[in-house]
Amino acid sequence: MAAPRAPLHLVTPVWNRGTRGTRGLSRAVAPEGSQKKGRSLLRFLADRFYDVQALREYLLRKQVLKVHQKNRPFTYIKERFGPHAAGAYFILKQGGAVKFQGKEWIRSDARGHFSLDFLKFQAVPVEAVDASGCAINYQGLDSVCEWAETAGLFICPSVVGSRKDHSASPPPPTVALKELQSLWLQRCPHVDDWCLGRLHPLANSLQELSLAGCPRISERGLASLHHLQNLRRLDISDLPAVSNPGLTRILVEEMLPSCQVLGADWAQGLPSGPEEQSWDTASPLPA
Repeated sequence: MAAPRAPLHLVTPVWNRGTRGTRGLSRAVAPEGSQKKGRSLLRFLADRFYDVQALREYLLRKQVLKVHQKNRPFTYIKERFGPHAAGAYFILKQGGAVKFQGKEWIRSDARGHFSLDFLKFQAVPVEAVDASGCAINYQGLDSVCEWAETAGLFICPSVVGSRKDHSASPPPPTVALKELQSLWLQRCPHVDDWCLGRLHPLANSLQELSLAGCPRISERGLASLHHLQNLRRLDISDLPAVSNPGLTRILVEEMLPSCQVLGADWAQGLPSGPEEQSWDTASPLPA
């Protein structure tokens, strides 16, 4: 007859009156706090989402909200230090770089920190902006090329009273970075055709523009660049949304005759000519 099976007891081994064995045991067994956190996370997801599609839509809304918050305007800096400093601060917060006229490039470090000495350059215009890889979108471009009103408040007479004052008129619009000459938007995931249509206030100053690697730019957006007649260099390489890069380059060069268009070969995407028929497959000559 077999001996009765003894119950299994988990006893903490003791060596030299210490408890070193419990450390090895803690690696194998998850702490109770971690288990509670996991159960609470699952309960949170189960209470708010009924399927995977709802979870994906929630995460997408969170991502859109995050991009929207990163592109919010810094109105208080603009009111205190002017449009040049506000535009530079926005680009630096995005992780880009700016160059004031006659100054060195200003960039943020790996942690996103940068010096605020540029706030002293209130009267110095920004001549170059490098926003490559930044999360800038249509709203964020307002900090670079928006139509800003001059100082002072304009009060419409029809709002104040019934008497009309024809001498009152709105202040003339001015461009925030009206002397911007170079703008790099390489590999910006949120720059699309609408953003390119927002660049028309920079038509008098912009000379160099790089759109290389922007996945949302198509032929329609490039067609809106016809306002930028002062462009001297345009990089449209690696645009996945452009179906025919070669033909697009030809059209852009016709639209901007004084601009050097880079990034696409003329023959890229064009259909090849018909192959010459061999003498063996040619139709027979009449007798």
